[in-house]
Formats: sequence, structure tokens, C-alpha cells
Amino acid sequence: MKVKLEAIQSDENSSFKILLTPNLNDLFYWHFHPEYEIVYVEAKSGIRHIGDHISKYEGSDLALIGPNIPHLNFDFGVKTIVETVVVQMKEHFLGVTFFGLPEITQINDLFERAKTGLAFYGATKILAGEKLKQLTALSNFDQLITLLQVFQLLAESKETIDLKTRPITHISVLKEQQRLHKIYHFVETHYHHSINVNEVAVFSNLTTAAFCRYFKKSTHLTFTDFLNQYRINQAKKLLLQKKSVTEACYKSGFENLSHFNKTFKKFTGENPTTFKKTTYPD
Repeated sequence: MKVKLEAIQSDENSSFKILLTPNLNDLFYWHFHPEYEIVYVEAKSGIRHIGDHISKYEGSDLALIGPNIPHLNFDFGVKTIVETVVVQMKEHFLGVTFFGLPEITQINDLFERAKTGLAFYGATKILAGEKLKQLTALSNFDQLITLLQVFQLLAESKETIDLKTRPITHISVLKEQQRLHKIYHFVETHYHHSINVNEVAVFSNLTTAAFCRYFKKSTHLTFTDFLNQYRINQAKKLLLQKKSVTEACYKSGFENLSHFNKTFKKFTGENPTTFKKTTYPD
């Protein structure tokens, strides 16, 4: 099972990144990154797969994942609507001096324990989940204060499960994923424009033929399929934000509606209009 290095950029005017990923449960995304990640998910049931820890959650789940621990998206395979809040931040994301303050001692201890993965239950999960769901409605300053409150709540909680997972440390694995990192980041920042495989090959310092062989071996996908899959996932997010099919088509990088409809059906099994009506029935 190939694990992917995820490229993460902080939100604008923020020291961390907040992700909302509702109803994207058909994407198998086994990945890792050097950032810490806190995940809260609400669903009837689902799978918590973090490192070599696999368990089932019911109703909701809350986990704090340390750097370079491979994990699966928590909504994978869930057949009902999923509400997910993910916050990703670098170690000492507010500066080493800040994390050296005596008031932050318990949060420092929490982050140290999270290096092998933590899950939370009971009142802790409920209270922290409610705070995390409010984040996107707050100003950047209030987001930070609320996030620190969540970490302090988790640090003081006894409702904790140590997942005892291990981060990726093998240098050859890290090097391979770092090589792909540049390619993924290129797609992430350019997907809404025209991308030619020859252009990406030059960017990767490979001939086009060598690049195609390398990318297929590393991801089990052709670059074109990978790019289209990425664009379709972006289109789904736009449709979930109640954008029109035409807007989703062009904003996700497709040049005409016919190709967009055909590609969307290839990857999802339905056309974008049906997907939107199923999500937001009249």
C-alpha cells in the first residue's frame, strides 16, 4: 500500500491550516506529512486507520496525530453524510519561544504523547468537537485562541487512548515521498490551469518517458488520471459549496463541459448534475 506525502500550506494570515471535507468518502487517501493533525469527524460509523492501529468508531471520532504517521482519511467508505474538521500545524507552529512558556507545559506534553497517536472519547470528544466545528466562523485571532483551548482541554483529559503507532523514519521512503512532494505541490497550485505532462517532466528534471514510468510506478496511476482525479475532487468540493456545474467545470481546470461530464462519471459513477441533486435535493 503506497503512502503519499501530503503537501500542506497554512491558510492565509494564519499559522495553521483548517480543512472541511464533507462527503468525499470515495477517495482512499493513505498519506503522511511532517505536520501535527487534529481530526474530528461525525458519521454513523467509520474506520480509524492510523499507522498500524485500525479500529471502528461510532457516531464521531477525535484524534491527534503526530508528524509522519501514515493515516487514512476518516470518511473513507462511509455511506452517509460526513462532517469532518481537520487542523494541521507544524511543530512549534507559534515559535519555539512561545512553546517554551511555562503556561504551555501541558500542551507540550500533549504534543509529545501525540507522536505515537492519540484518540479521545467521552465528554472530551464532545466538547472539543463542538469547538473545532466553530473554527471557520471565527476570526483568525479567535481561531488561534479556540485551538489553544482545545489543546489544553485534551492535555488535561483522562479520556485518552494511546494508539502506539510509529512515524515513518526510513530515509529511502522519506526521500521517495519528498520527490513526489514537488509534483503533488505543482498539481495543487496549478490544477486550475492547463497542465502538459511534458511541462511536469521538465519540472521534475526527467524526460517525458522517464517521468511517465516513474510516476506510474510510484502511484499506480498515469499522470493524466492522477490530474483528472485531483480535478474531480476539487469539482466535488465546489459542487458541495453549491456552485453550478459550469463553475465547477472551469474552476477545477477542465476546458469544456463535455470532457468534464465524461471524466466526472468515470471517477464517480455519476454525472455532476446527479451528484449535485443527490447532495442537495429540491
